Amino acid sequence: MHDLVDIGANLTHDSFDADRAEVIERARRAGVARMIVTGSTVVASRQAARLATEAPDILYATAGVHPHHARDFEPDDLPVLADLAQTPGIVAIGECGLDHFRNYSTPAQQEQAFIAQLDLAAELEMPVFLHQREAHDAFLAILREFRDALPGGVAHCFTGTRDQLYAYLDLGLYIGITGWICDERRGHALRDAVQGAPLDRLMVETDAPYLLPRDLPKQPSGRRNEPAFLPHIVQAVAHHMGRSVDEVAAATTRNAEALFNLPVRGEPPDTG
Repeated sequence: MHDLVDIGANLTHDSFDADRAEVIERARRAGVARMIVTGSTVVASRQAARLATEAPDILYATAGVHPHHARDFEPDDLPVLADLAQTPGIVAIGECGLDHFRNYSTPAQQEQAFIAQLDLAAELEMPVFLHQREAHDAFLAILREFRDALPGGVAHCFTGTRDQLYAYLDLGLYIGITGWICDERRGHALRDAVQGAPLDRLMVETDAPYLLPRDLPKQPSGRRNEPAFLPHIVQAVAHHMGRSVDEVAAATTRNAEALFNLPVRGEPPDTG
């Protein structure tokens, strides 16, 4: 496998502060050519944007506010996110959405921040990087209102059922698969869902440093996940889909290039 795209890596997390450059290099040696750094707050989005500008063509980033932090979301944050979105390397608005599992922010606060960011993405004609946990119906209802306004999006870290997967596909979304598929305790619904999923709508991600694949042969000390483990996830997806690893690797890369408007490898960059 080569030229993989990790569409969701929290490389601004402080667990990477001591060896971030080495983490990126290990990923590249493992065949992960590009990584999209997740923005989860305004501050983290600034940090993600800075990382993307420091490593062009390797790192990209999103700009947004995670539902956990919706309680801190202010109207003044929108122009900041809009400015960040113009930074070279920013490829999507988010991580945004709803999380009724933790409810660190109230459902009302989450919906307000989510809708504001969807409005921004529609205005800027940018895709969205989406989060949903235990809020499928409310999440779906909001997204349906924006279906014709958004250029696309991905249901990041999808862990749901086949019915939920097809509901998102019906909205034109891509589906992001993490190491959750490697978890024999709680990954059963996801494993079933990917069996019927169209390969041209799937992407892969680590969500590093979270969601370390449980069946990774050599578990790292500290159990920190990192983008270098993405090929292991691709192998699991291929196994449960009954497809070849190379087929899944190539398709998920093409899909990431299409949604996030990344340069297609093998083609010269557009110099305008």
